[in-house]
Amino acid sequence: MPSYILGIDLGTTSIKVVLLDTSSKAVAASCSLPTASDISDTTGIQAQEQDTGQIITTLNRCVALLPANKLQHVCIIGLSGQMHGVVFWKDKSGCDWSNRDVFQAKDTSQLITWQDGRCSSSFLSSLPNPDSHLSLATGFGCTTIFWYMKHRPEFLVDFTAAGTIQDYVVSMLCGLGRCVMTQQNAASWGYFNTTTNQWNIDILKDAGFPLRLLPQCVAPGSLAGQTCSDWHGVPAGTPVGAALGDFQCSVYSCMTAQTDAVLNVSTSAQLTYAMPADFKPPDLPQPAASISYFPYFNNRYLAVAASLNGGNVLATFVGMLSGWMTELGAEVSDSSLYEKLIHCALSQEDSDLRVSPTILGERHHPLRLGQVTNISASSLSLGHVTRAICRGVLDNVTSMMPAALLREAGVQRIIGSGSALARNQVLRQEAERVFTQPLEYGHNADSATGAAMVFRDRMTN
Repeated sequence: MPSYILGIDLGTTSIKVVLLDTSSKAVAASCSLPTASDISDTTGIQAQEQDTGQIITTLNRCVALLPANKLQHVCIIGLSGQMHGVVFWKDKSGCDWSNRDVFQAKDTSQLITWQDGRCSSSFLSSLPNPDSHLSLATGFGCTTIFWYMKHRPEFLVDFTAAGTIQDYVVSMLCGLGRCVMTQQNAASWGYFNTTTNQWNIDILKDAGFPLRLLPQCVAPGSLAGQTCSDWHGVPAGTPVGAALGDFQCSVYSCMTAQTDAVLNVSTSAQLTYAMPADFKPPDLPQPAASISYFPYFNNRYLAVAASLNGGNVLATFVGMLSGWMTELGAEVSDSSLYEKLIHCALSQEDSDLRVSPTILGERHHPLRLGQVTNISASSLSLGHVTRAICRGVLDNVTSMMPAALLREAGVQRIIGSGSALARNQVLRQEAERVFTQPLEYGHNADSATGAAMVFRDRMTN
C-alpha cells in the first residue's frame, strides 16, 4: 500500500499542498490556491496584515481538493511558510474543531506579515541590540511585539502564544499548549542566536519583553507532535513536523550539489548558495551588508541575498495600471493584464530604459526608493517598461550578490525556482542574460515539495 507525505506551504499570496509518494519520491497530487487574505491598511502606519481566518479557510479548501483515497494514507505532515511574520492566539481556544474533521481559526490576531512597515528606522534604533549575527528589521516577529508593547500594550494582554502562520497551523493540528518553532523561523524573528540556538532571554527580559510569547525552539526536521483529530481524511495521530522556513524548503527542493546556487523569485527574490560545513556566522549583526546567513539543515548555513522586491514589484505595476484603467472607465482583470504585459515584453527583446525596482526598500537599505532613468520618447511602450522592470528585479538581486562572489564560492550552476519565475518568461530571459553560469529550472522546485522532501529524507536516514 503506497504512503504519502503531505507537504504544505503557507505563502504570502497563495497556499500550495502536495502529496509526495514515499517510495517513488514523486509528487502524486498537488493543489494551489490564492489566499486573497490581504487587509487594507486604514491606520496610516504602513501595516501589512492578512486575515488569519481566510488563510485557514484556503488551507482547508486546498487539502480537501487532494484525492481522498491518498489522504487516508498520509504518514507524516511537513509544513513551511512565510517567515518573519507573527500571529497571536490563545493556546486553549486558538481554533475550533467542532465542524467534524476541519478546524477554523478562533481567538487569534490577524497575521502581521514580513512586509509590514510599522517599525520605522528610528523605532528600530531604539531597541536593544540583539545577540545574533542577524540584524533587526521591520516585519520581524520580535520587533513587531516591541511595537505593540510601546503603542498598544493592551493588545498583547489576552494572547498566550505567538508564532509564524505555519507555526500556528502546526499548533492547531497537534493541539499544542505551547508553540514549537524551528531555528529557521526563530532566526527570522530576531533576537535569536543561531550558534547557541537560544533566544536572547536576558536582553529581552531586561527590556520588559513578554517572554511567555516566545516559542520553544527545536531543530529543523524535528517532529512537533501528532494530529489531535482526523483532518480531511488524514488520520488522527499522524506525526506533524515542526514548521520550516519557506525559503529553506524551496532551496532544499532543488539544490542537489554544493556547487549549485538557487535563484528564487516569488513574492520577493533571493539568490543563495550553501556555505561550507565548517562555516560560522559573524558574532555581531552587519546591518549594511546585503548578504545574510540563514540557518539551513544539519547545522549548515546559506549565504543569502534576500531582496524585498521580486514578483511583488510586477504585481504593484499591474495594480497601478489596473487602477488607472478603472479611473479611465475601462475594466480588465489583473491576471489578463499581467499576461498582456508579458506578451508585450516578449516582443520587445531589449530596452535602454532602466528601472531600479526597490519600491519597498531593502533590509540593508530601508530608505531606498525605486527609480526610472534613461527615459526617451521611444521607450515608453508597455513592452519597454515591463522588460525594464523584469531586468531591474534581476539586476537588483545580483547587485546584492555579485557574479564575482558566486565565482569565488565555486558556483557552477544556477537553479531557478519560484512562482514568479515559473510564470514569467521575460524574467527567465533576463535571468539567463545576467548570469554567466548555466541556468536550469528545478522540477517541482517549491516550498511545499521541499517540506515533504525534508521529512521523506529523515524517514530513510
